[in-house]
Amino acid sequence: MDAPREDPDAVASAPPRALFDASSDAAAVVSGRGLVIAWTKAAEDLLGYPAAEIVGTSADRLPVPAHDPVRAAAVAERCRSGAGWSGHVPLRHRDGHRVEADLRVSAAFRIGTHECFLVSARDRHDRWAVGESVLDRFLTSSPVGMAVVDTRLRYIWLNDTLERFGGVPRAQRLGRRLSELLPGLQAETLEGLMRKVLETGVPVTDYEYVGWSWADPHRRRAYSTSFFPLVDPDRTITGVCYMVLDVTERWTTRQLLSLVSESGTRIGTTLDVLRTAQELADFAVPRFADFVVVDLLEPVLSNEGHGTWLSDAGPAPVKPVMRRAALRSVREGCPEAVARVGDRVDFVPPPHDAHLLIGGDPILIPVLDPHDGTWASEQPERAASMREFGLHSLVSVPMRARNTALGLTTFIRSLNPVPFQPDDVLVAQELVARAALCVDNARRYTREHTAAVTLQRSLLPQALTGGTALEVASSYRPADPTDGVGGDWFDVIPLSGARVGLVVGDVVGHGITAAATMGRLRTAVQTLADMEMPPDELLAHLDDLVLRLSAERSGDDAPGGDRPSASGFLGATCLYAVYDPVTRCCTLARAGHPPPVVVTPGGEVSFPDIPAGPPLGLGGMAFEAAELELAEDSLLGLFTNGLVTSADNDMEQGMARLGALLAPRDLDLAGLCSSVVRRLVPDPQPDDIALLLARTHTLGPDDVVSWEVPVEPAAVADVRARATRQVVAWGFGELAMTTELIVSELVTNAIRYAEPPIRLRLLRDARLTCEVADASSTAPRLRHARSMDEGGRGLFLVAQLAHRWGARYTSEGKIIWAEQEIP
Repeated sequence: MDAPREDPDAVASAPPRALFDASSDAAAVVSGRGLVIAWTKAAEDLLGYPAAEIVGTSADRLPVPAHDPVRAAAVAERCRSGAGWSGHVPLRHRDGHRVEADLRVSAAFRIGTHECFLVSARDRHDRWAVGESVLDRFLTSSPVGMAVVDTRLRYIWLNDTLERFGGVPRAQRLGRRLSELLPGLQAETLEGLMRKVLETGVPVTDYEYVGWSWADPHRRRAYSTSFFPLVDPDRTITGVCYMVLDVTERWTTRQLLSLVSESGTRIGTTLDVLRTAQELADFAVPRFADFVVVDLLEPVLSNEGHGTWLSDAGPAPVKPVMRRAALRSVREGCPEAVARVGDRVDFVPPPHDAHLLIGGDPILIPVLDPHDGTWASEQPERAASMREFGLHSLVSVPMRARNTALGLTTFIRSLNPVPFQPDDVLVAQELVARAALCVDNARRYTREHTAAVTLQRSLLPQALTGGTALEVASSYRPADPTDGVGGDWFDVIPLSGARVGLVVGDVVGHGITAAATMGRLRTAVQTLADMEMPPDELLAHLDDLVLRLSAERSGDDAPGGDRPSASGFLGATCLYAVYDPVTRCCTLARAGHPPPVVVTPGGEVSFPDIPAGPPLGLGGMAFEAAELELAEDSLLGLFTNGLVTSADNDMEQGMARLGALLAPRDLDLAGLCSSVVRRLVPDPQPDDIALLLARTHTLGPDDVVSWEVPVEPAAVADVRARATRQVVAWGFGELAMTTELIVSELVTNAIRYAEPPIRLRLLRDARLTCEVADASSTAPRLRHARSMDEGGRGLFLVAQLAHRWGARYTSEGKIIWAEQEIP
């Protein structure tokens, strides 16, 4: 059966091959010595030589005219250097006719040890027959703008796309330079790149720049341009061809992404609501808008820090109650604004209402019309501002975060002639969303910090008094809001016998937890001090309390003494001192706290070397007390480490500065206390500061009397009479009878049940105090006698007559005391 024969008409009418389709090109591999070592079917079709006939023979017979050794050597040398070669070469067909071919020779490569070249050819007649329409379409209808300039950079050809890009007709471009036509389009830079290409012959690719077009002079556009030289066959550069691609969309996307990314580092740098709002306005002007206002709902700016909950919003008012939180304009002083920062505002773009803040979408008004009836009737002042300053485009975005409505941010353009577009709304939304989260964080933190400070101040003593023994003054400053309130505290506790307890402490950590713990420790210290515990024992009991609190915090049910886990550890430091104005003795103990500062009446400053002791909460270690004798009018200062430590100074330097500031005595105690804190810590600090100053006084011989009491019942009457005469001599005749009864009961009990020596002492202070000391360690117990009992009513009677009574232990025994209010 005969094979089907090709129809010549069908072949002739076959669709032309694409201009850049090389799949059917004739190809051969030629060795460095000019021998054909590979021959394709397409080469056989082009020149008629079968592979069996041509492979292994010289390729010199194929070109017309015959072999040109000079040209062949030049082509081979170029290809050996790594560059290819292409050009027009007539070839001889096997039947003798001439084939006009476009020939391409690859860079040299090796097959084994042989140097080789890949040679491909295409019939020029076929190329131009199928390529002219494609080339014409490429040059005139391509989305890429193209132009050719001569060596003097004058246009000699351009396609329709480039004409459209620039907005300058082709007739006006030809024969003129770019700088003459579009002087503001980086013309000098672009022409400089063209000159570089003319001088070096090296192409410049993908140079991006931002420009404009006469077709739309108000909108910025971005272009990517590539330049390459036009070279004659003799390698002479005759001009430059450049191609321009409009990459405005890509450039805009990149710019907007960069804008949004940068906003993350510029907005929300502090935990302050107003500062965050101002950072949003500052960032957006002039990058995105010419005028920005941020209005926040009033509850967001209040101390409570609440917003409008979206889920329970209910019916919204027609106009929301907001305050202007931030302003920024490209014009000095924001003259466009009809309300200033702090003013109450109700602005929402008409005809919208408060529902816009709760559930509305962003508003885009590409073209503002100040003559619109809605603006003129609802916002007359703003309509006048729009006319005066040319406000022409607006975007308003509700601020919402975590299901809470916070306010409204409005972006306006005036000097920038380009109106806002839908893409700009997405950017505005992203900026406002980031700022809204920061505002919400700030308001939540402000609310918590306010609560912590309120709790802290409510737990600190509202008024301090040292009686006649001490003149006291204090100063407390909470930590900077960014760090949170700490757990510093201080207290002055009146004790029996005209003595006064001074305490200062610092709880580890910040926030409400630290403030609450501080309150518990302060209450515990007051309770333990009322039990007349010496300082070292008081700290030991306080240490046990902190261990129990830590165990509760960590959920540890282990028996007491087992140390809680690190996650539940609750630490604190403390310094406790007791001053006796009779003996001028001050007994102190500290638990990991800085030592006190002592300033003598002569101005000498010292920091007594008191055993440091471990911080509270470690357990298992003892505390030691030390005694100081303070001259009258000495100054004793107790402080927390926030006062003497900072980023610039260590504790020793801070303590030296504190001592130098306390040495002068020309200020009253309260003024001195405030001055020292202000001068030591002028700026907000990351830790709380507490300073407690006490100036010592003594009780003179006229205010203290004492008698030795013989251990015999008859002595009761004598000491009772002496005490009564002394009270009358002090001018407290109305207390003579009650004093007589109290002395009689206390001395009688000491003679009956205690051990000698026994001593009676009367003190005239803020109260009249009667003390009976003995060498016994057994404390009396208050009993409620029954009606038939013969005794047991003495201490009950004392408790009824005295303002308060109690017992305290000393190294020699104990002291039973009772205080009476002085009329």
